[in-house]
Amino acid sequence: MGIMDMIQSLAGQTGQAAGTDQAKVAGGFIEALTQHPEGIQGVLDAFKNNGMAEHVGAWGTGATTTATPEQVQQGLGGTGLIEKTAEKAGVSPQVVQIALATVLPMVIQHFAPNGQATPTSSMGSMAQSLLSKFA
Repeated sequence: MGIMDMIQSLAGQTGQAAGTDQAKVAGGFIEALTQHPEGIQGVLDAFKNNGMAEHVGAWGTGATTTATPEQVQQGLGGTGLIEKTAEKAGVSPQVVQIALATVLPMVIQHFAPNGQATPTSSMGSMAQSLLSKFA
């Protein structure tokens, strides 16, 4: 089983087992992220291209631990990740935006400390660590 398969499996199990919208969205987002052509780097680029570089930097260092649903929409607009996450989590795009306001800063802090994407070899352990917070 490859690293991406392991993350997808872990994300799906965590989201379904925990049952909360936030856990479902966390699992759905990780699953959608692993299928996104540019992965976490695509998320970072989208936020930076949408005028949100300062937020990415703050989330990456842990200086800011939450976002607003509007910031999530602004940063991820046009990537398809909100819609794909909603589909995978079985919730509405609005619920995804609300949940990602908490989840996304953690994802960026774990997957892109200091606003820089980490090598994919460590994504499995980081995904497990992140998703365990919602289980």
